[in-house]
Amino acid sequence: MNRILLFLFISLSVYSQQTKKVDFKVCRAIVSPNHIDETITGEVVYEFEVKSKIDTIRIDAIAMVFTNVLLNGNEVDFKNSGKELLLFEGYKKGTNMVSFRYTAKPKQTLYFSGEGEDLQIWTQGQGKNTSYWLPSFDDVNEKVIFNLSASFRNDFEVILNGKFLAKNYNSKGNLIQWDYSMEKPMSSYLVMMAIGRFIKQTEITKQGTVLEFYLDRKDADKFESTYRYSKRMFEFLEDEIGVKYPWGVYKQIPVRDFLYAGMENTTSTIFSQDFVVDSISFNDKNYVNVNAHELAHQWFGNLITAKESKHHWLHEGFATYYALLAEKEVFGEDYFYNELYESAQILEQASKQDTIPILSPKASSLTFYKKGAWALHVLRSDIGTTKFKKAIQCYLNKYEYENVDTDEFLKIIRKASRYDIKKFKKNWLESSEFNFNAIENYLVINQSVNQLLEFNRTNRQLSEEELFEKLKKGILSDLYYNVKQEIVFQSQNLSEEHKMEIMLLAMETNDTKVRQTVAEVLKVIPINFKAKFETLLNDNSYITREIALFRLWTNFKEDRESLIALSKDWIGTNYNLKIANLTLKIVGSNDNLERRQNAIAELEIYTKLPYESSVREAALQTFIELGIITDSVLEELIEASIHHKWQFVKFAKDNIRKLISNDDIRQNFIRLQSETSRKVTERINYFLKETK
Repeated sequence: MNRILLFLFISLSVYSQQTKKVDFKVCRAIVSPNHIDETITGEVVYEFEVKSKIDTIRIDAIAMVFTNVLLNGNEVDFKNSGKELLLFEGYKKGTNMVSFRYTAKPKQTLYFSGEGEDLQIWTQGQGKNTSYWLPSFDDVNEKVIFNLSASFRNDFEVILNGKFLAKNYNSKGNLIQWDYSMEKPMSSYLVMMAIGRFIKQTEITKQGTVLEFYLDRKDADKFESTYRYSKRMFEFLEDEIGVKYPWGVYKQIPVRDFLYAGMENTTSTIFSQDFVVDSISFNDKNYVNVNAHELAHQWFGNLITAKESKHHWLHEGFATYYALLAEKEVFGEDYFYNELYESAQILEQASKQDTIPILSPKASSLTFYKKGAWALHVLRSDIGTTKFKKAIQCYLNKYEYENVDTDEFLKIIRKASRYDIKKFKKNWLESSEFNFNAIENYLVINQSVNQLLEFNRTNRQLSEEELFEKLKKGILSDLYYNVKQEIVFQSQNLSEEHKMEIMLLAMETNDTKVRQTVAEVLKVIPINFKAKFETLLNDNSYITREIALFRLWTNFKEDRESLIALSKDWIGTNYNLKIANLTLKIVGSNDNLERRQNAIAELEIYTKLPYESSVREAALQTFIELGIITDSVLEELIEASIHHKWQFVKFAKDNIRKLISNDDIRQNFIRLQSETSRKVTERINYFLKETK
């Protein structure tokens, strides 16, 4: 451990020395990804200034091959460490230029997804990983103007950071070179590339910023529902932050099997295909919060960047809080305060085990994001909105295109408000505690949260009749929907007669979320409530429909065939209703083996490419829960275990390890070794050896 810490200290010292002595100004690069062998080649030119004497200049480059390395037009000796391109001759004090060609086969950061018309190529460089596909700088303090071009097939769209300049046929057959330009510097982790068969719609904000919205061509009918409120939130955040959007153009591109919800590359957010929704899916899972969060990063993280990971909350806490403010603009104050209330409950519970404060590079995502947002809410509430907004504007204007730390932010807060920043820093940034009682006053100013707290406080003391009357009055009122959800939950403590009256009134609210809660809690459906419950099958929520389908199947055996027929053409969100229908066909077809086998065969299709990993995982999970472990299921679990998406990999590994402990299934794995590809065979051997 001491050796590792020493290495990290030396690495940070080297970077710190380089950024003080050398300033890389501009990068011009032309890259050519090859989806056949999953490689990338490129030609790169860097302009840089040597400010003081330095022995070696470093450019991060993971597992790359370099040729034609020229410094100020002359061939020079260089060293390729496998992690860095090291330059040690040919440069002078003042302005310099280095150029080179490179080739790489990245193990991460550059991803090739699908094939044929479904092919997509995209990057995810969060942290310090851009150097896997583009020679660049892992140190976030080295900010560069990146002017990128990329060559690819002429039937695909290519999207890079910055403003689009031109596209031209090059000399390599049917390839087109796409040219983009940045005007301001940014950290390397924010460099991006996305290639796919995309279509685009544009809007222009009241301040003149061009918004570009992309979708896969197959999703052309989902622009409105996917990007709902985008322009409104953009204009709100620009007004709320008080500093004009700094990058000229803003693009958003969904890609399949993205590693996370979204990534705030400068000018160009890449996000998960899972958020591409129709108007009904929007009520189950939508892009609104992620959309606002990644947009806020264009100021907090991109315009100004934390000097080191210890100050990561300056990115994530700010983006989380400003996303909430944008949602408040769209969904109202009740939504805003109930989100704060929910996160406060989560943070209080987590603080019992999570003892690392915000100002630590080892803080959890929950701490950086949600506690960071809460810290800002307390700060804004304490000093007042006017002073807070003035401080934020000063902070952004003073440090634009630079790197910052927490003390620099707090000094500006102090200057704008005379606030006790030492106490704030100690209580919120240096302490791991989260005391719900201490922040309750920031919540109870909202009526719906106050009512929710009051419900939870007093209802245990009431008699059956008093509780029933209170819940009945609440469900009939104009309370916010989450309070009514709580009423539905608490009604389970009533007698059957009183409970079902509350259930009926909850259904009649016609609120999608409240009705969904009824579907969740009502496991036994009285016959006289059946007709009312069946209306859930038509709700504007695919999740509600799925829950209701299974509840009705369980409660009313005589209706099973009609339920299968009713849902046979349903698709849902990420195929949830299609998988539900196939599940019912499988478990309900013991007397119809042909239908059962057909349903199994169809469900197997959804475990494979080109379906999204979320769909494949749901289908595989269904097979595992049903105890139907076919060769196809085993093969797809193995394939999933070498997927690029870590969540899918974990799901696969966990289930393979459970299944392989069964002797019969283990023998099936052994048999498959001789019947599958080399890659799958090697992976099977790995798990067999691991579980000897």
